[in-house]
Amino acid sequence: MTDKHALIQPDRGQNSIPIHLVTKDNLGDWLKSLSKAQRSALAAQRFAGHKGETAIVPDGDTWFAVGGVGDPAALSSWCLAKLAEILPAGTYALAQGEPGKALLGWQTAQYRFTRYREDKEATGPRILLTKDARAVGPALAEAAAVNKVRDLVNTPAEDMGPSDIEAEAELLAKTYRAELNVVRGDTLHRDYPMVHAVGRAASRHHAPRLIELTWGDPKAPRLAIVGKGVCFDSGGLDIKPASAMLLMKKDMGGAAHALALAGLVMGSGLKVRLHLLVPAVENAVSGNAFRPGDVLKSRLGTTVEIGNTDAEGRLVLADALVRASEEKPDLIIDFATLTGAARVALGPDLPALFTRYDETADALISAGRASNDEIWRLPLHEGYADWLKSDIADTNNTHSNGFAGATIAALFLDKFVGKDIDWAHFDTYAWRQAAKPGRPKGGEALGLRAAWKMLQERYG
Repeated sequence: MTDKHALIQPDRGQNSIPIHLVTKDNLGDWLKSLSKAQRSALAAQRFAGHKGETAIVPDGDTWFAVGGVGDPAALSSWCLAKLAEILPAGTYALAQGEPGKALLGWQTAQYRFTRYREDKEATGPRILLTKDARAVGPALAEAAAVNKVRDLVNTPAEDMGPSDIEAEAELLAKTYRAELNVVRGDTLHRDYPMVHAVGRAASRHHAPRLIELTWGDPKAPRLAIVGKGVCFDSGGLDIKPASAMLLMKKDMGGAAHALALAGLVMGSGLKVRLHLLVPAVENAVSGNAFRPGDVLKSRLGTTVEIGNTDAEGRLVLADALVRASEEKPDLIIDFATLTGAARVALGPDLPALFTRYDETADALISAGRASNDEIWRLPLHEGYADWLKSDIADTNNTHSNGFAGATIAALFLDKFVGKDIDWAHFDTYAWRQAAKPGRPKGGEALGLRAAWKMLQERYG
């Protein structure tokens, strides 16, 4: 049963305000169906049918809404989002057709982060009806997952430290009757030495931990989801400048994606054996911080020379990927806000995707296009692997020439994923610098829906 407060609901004949969708090309024909007063109202609002334009038109004692779209027969996730942002509170339904993918943007457009201040501009919910009752549950779940990522990423590090990430995983475990195991603090040193090394400089309140959740039929294909949970990244002893540190509350964006995706998997009852792994740390500065030049031993036994303490995310991910590989999964997906180089290459909107197998890349890229959550593949180019060589250890954690930073980080991770395991790595930004309809400024899920659609197609 759908919550009566849900932003999308099945159409059971409720009173609703119509929304008409038009294009620039068909606007002239559509205007012929309106009265002179209605055409004048549209002209006064300078409505020309362009994508994203909106208008309100009087209709006797009531009114209807109009939105400009590219193609009313093939709605994108965001084509109704502007309407959802600006219309008065109320219940709405399309005058013709079904919302389809636009059910997502209708909900995400109404997202507000209100943990620290009241939203004084809130006007109440805008509810959208659909005759496709079966679409409601999945659309509600997907929007909730997107907004969960936003909430987690938007929350400052003092209130979203490793213990708070653990609390989110514990809530998932209780909700879906999953098994949760957490290794914390100095006990990490034996089994997850790089997680311990990166996180040991933080205060006791923000002590590092490896969070592990398992769920589902043990006989089903094993799916491992790994998320980088660096709750704040000072850069360590290779400290960041203040300008680069300002957004580092979002460095746990990979963990946020992993938790949200795990929730979708369990909530839908996907036929997999889920293995969620989140190394949660704060990369802090103190007398016991790990140093440039140190050599760390990984869970795999591989030794890693530290070329830069600000390349810490790949270290904690490496230990988690080794643990995931030990169970010989059918697929590993990891999410991480890993490199600025990915943003230089692709900008803030496109997560960089790295995979070992073309088929997996093709499936994810296709799923991203279909769900309006596009991603872009970058190469795992073995010719650059030599750049990670160390004079005293098995590998360095970074390189010195400044080229292909996202690929080098992915090549480092590749060393810690089991041989022949199908693996996809998302280097995502998890942040939106400027608002777009349905996508407010701040924490953002980028790559989440592409991964979810691909998993449904692969295991559903």
